[in-house]
Amino acid sequence: MTSQHKLQSTIGLPQAIALYIGAVLGSGILIVPGLAAQMAGPASLLAWGFMTLLILPMALSMGLLSAKFPNAGGVSHFVTLAFSPRAGSYIGWFFLMSVPIGAPVAALTGAGYMTAAMGWGEENRIMLAAAMLAVGLVINWIGMKVAGRIQIAVVIAIVAVLIFAIAAALPEMKTVHFIPFAPHGWLPVGQAAAILFWCFIGWEAVSHMSEEFTNPQRAAVKGVTIAAIIVGLLYFLTALATIGTQSYLAGGSDASLVWVISRAIGPWGAVIAGLTGIFICTATIIAYVGAASRVAYALSRQGHAFGWMGILSRRFHTPIGGIAFLAVCFVIIMSLYSSGAVSLTNLIQFPNATFILTYLGGCAAGIKLLRGSRWGVAISSVSFFSTAAVFPFVGWAMLYPGLISIALWITGRIRRKHSLPATASAVIEQEKATVHH
Repeated sequence: MTSQHKLQSTIGLPQAIALYIGAVLGSGILIVPGLAAQMAGPASLLAWGFMTLLILPMALSMGLLSAKFPNAGGVSHFVTLAFSPRAGSYIGWFFLMSVPIGAPVAALTGAGYMTAAMGWGEENRIMLAAAMLAVGLVINWIGMKVAGRIQIAVVIAIVAVLIFAIAAALPEMKTVHFIPFAPHGWLPVGQAAAILFWCFIGWEAVSHMSEEFTNPQRAAVKGVTIAAIIVGLLYFLTALATIGTQSYLAGGSDASLVWVISRAIGPWGAVIAGLTGIFICTATIIAYVGAASRVAYALSRQGHAFGWMGILSRRFHTPIGGIAFLAVCFVIIMSLYSSGAVSLTNLIQFPNATFILTYLGGCAAGIKLLRGSRWGVAISSVSFFSTAAVFPFVGWAMLYPGLISIALWITGRIRRKHSLPATASAVIEQEKATVHH
């Protein structure tokens, strides 16, 4: 494969760390600490502590696989090597069809913080969200070298604001705010932990960009470890500040961070919090658009998606076909939302099941592919069972991957003649042989 027809290796360690943080540190950090505190009181810190410890094996299971099998297919590729091309294609499509809904949700959430701070209406929110999605698409079209640098700047801004908010909360924190420690009993602590789980999914997204790591072993394993420590500490300290100041009672669960910053610097605090919401959600969009466009490219390369979805930009060597697919999907979803056909609450629930199934597939592949390492199998097992325990809570959202599976089965029967290309089959078989040896 010539350089014009393959992705370029441009992602170094700093860019990888920023992409990992951007994928995981989503809008949840602005909402969930207050929500968990309302559910379980100060005892919610136990749930945060548990998830902060669990975050490392969750992250490392994806990091180790990315280091060992760098490929644009990411989790889909891992599942293909561990089980079968069909299983890999299903996991790939689950992830690919999660992003067309998940990215607009992130954009609308981030835009919502800014419009609330400025007192703007719903039309401004939709326009701002559309602009955020456009930024994510354009940055990924230009290439991961530029995207990585922008992501570094965005993540530094996010971390700076969060550290400022935590520091500003210190004078307002009082011991009395931690008493009673479990005002609603201990059961809500477990319920809070289930909600917190959503804040820590995202490690699988960057695996789809592992083919573009300049040094997969260093960028994947070291990068994901550093990112996991930073994300875990930021989440826990933000939750500590939220409870210590009781901002979740004063400002509400969805505006606790706004309240803390506003108390520190006055009315401009709301604007800064709004901008932080935009930065956080834009970072998430950049990471997931990058991941999904590369999944589309990989699926097309293996014959599991339309050929045009695998087209690369001649100028930037980026998956322009996958980016175009996402752009069309974004227009459809934003049009449905703006017309009132679907609400943000409905949209939020759709990709939950597909995201979790993607992660479950990756963890299951890790258990099989990392057999040479007891540590690798152990952390993949921990990640698999903890994720499986959460899956039943997605409820009716299970219908979405069901519909995707039916659509894939039908198109598979229609396109029987378009079997997996011989070259792709040979590559997969060769890698499988390497794994077994």
